[in-house]
Amino acid sequence: MGTNGRDVTTLRSTHQTETRRRIVLFPLPFQGHITPMLQLASILQFQGFKITIIHTEYNSPNHSNYPHFTFKSIPDCFSEIHNHIPADADASFYIKYLNKTCANPFRECLAGLLLEDSIEDSVACLITDAAFYFTQAVADALKLHRLVLRTGSPVSALVNGGLTIFSEKGYFNIKKEDPDYEASVPEYPFIKFKDIAKITPNPHGFRDLITNIVRQTTLSSGIIWNSFKELEEPKVETIYQELPIPSFILGPFHKYSSASSSSLIEQDRNILGWLDTQAPKSVIYVSFGSLAHITKSEFEEVANGLVNTDLPFLWVVRPGLIADTEWVESLPEMFLERVGDKGRIVKWSPQQDVLAHPATGCFWTHNGWNSTMESICEGVPMICSPYFSDQPINARFVSDIWKIGVLLEDGLQRVGIEMALRRVMMDKEGEEMRERISCLKDKVNLSLKEGGSSHRSLVCLVKYILSF
Repeated sequence: MGTNGRDVTTLRSTHQTETRRRIVLFPLPFQGHITPMLQLASILQFQGFKITIIHTEYNSPNHSNYPHFTFKSIPDCFSEIHNHIPADADASFYIKYLNKTCANPFRECLAGLLLEDSIEDSVACLITDAAFYFTQAVADALKLHRLVLRTGSPVSALVNGGLTIFSEKGYFNIKKEDPDYEASVPEYPFIKFKDIAKITPNPHGFRDLITNIVRQTTLSSGIIWNSFKELEEPKVETIYQELPIPSFILGPFHKYSSASSSSLIEQDRNILGWLDTQAPKSVIYVSFGSLAHITKSEFEEVANGLVNTDLPFLWVVRPGLIADTEWVESLPEMFLERVGDKGRIVKWSPQQDVLAHPATGCFWTHNGWNSTMESICEGVPMICSPYFSDQPINARFVSDIWKIGVLLEDGLQRVGIEMALRRVMMDKEGEEMRERISCLKDKVNLSLKEGGSSHRSLVCLVKYILSF
């Protein structure tokens, strides 16, 4: 959707009285989903809306970080799931479980909020994570408009639309030794069969989840995307055709303001002082996100790959990252002595600040969508180690389409790691990646200015919500 945009500040002052209506938001309780939902809530709060966040008890956000929001907690029974996890459990298993256990508590909570409605504080609409597909029926029953937040990219959503085809044609069954493993997928030539193999260990369950998400999204009042139009054209036009409901691409959300941290893990901010002592664009930043797991041998390969490059690094090793290990006890012998002051290992970092720091030269990432967008916004080229869901699609675009990073095609092996790091940090190829991602960074900034694509989309979204 588009319009002749006005300045966002002007928009707020013009509608400050009439936008005192309330918006209720409901995030999926995982870091990569909570973060963009709370960022969106901050954007809408700045536009004059009152904000209520309904959230699960599991991974509850820190209320004190958002004093202007109202929070309502609902039970989710998530702690009871641990004794009933099947061997092929993937993201779809946990999400479907939450859709079942949260349905009644959410319905009761939302109905109670609507009973509290007053003329000056009425609920304008509900915004839920797309993965909470049960909420469409609740919104319909309560005669409330529901908007959907897609926390991934439009391109990954486009690929997810082909999961039924992938399943019917046996694409998920293609193995490394098969001749088609390295080939492009006929229906989506911008990805490879090897990318599909990484999406999920449970194709049937994941396909059913996506089917439910898409079906209920098409019944909603619209979709909000945390991306910017110029990044994914012309793919976004295909999305508009396949999902014929209002669509608002108004990201990157985190660039609108320095909103409070939504991190579920305590950040080590002391590391910024160490970065201050490093040369510009000299540090390798490594973080595989909040959910990925690697083996002890993979952990050792990462460690050896880093130390062998002899470049400074900041490595986030989240407790629980390495299977059957508390933290960093699996480091190779004498690793810390070899590294000395050239490297730092932390349990969690203030990622946006790290990526924005002038010392950061590249980002070795799992390519979750939030991390990918944050790297683009700061003009930092990437090393890609995707694990599941939309990450393989994002990584393929980073390496092959946008050409702003290197994909570790063969997993975590020290020789490949060293080669990739040197390509980005030392070679001319890395300089070219840096130039391309700097151009994308400029496009991000233009999209957020008055008249830019994301700014126009935000103006449209506010007007749309006011029309309910």
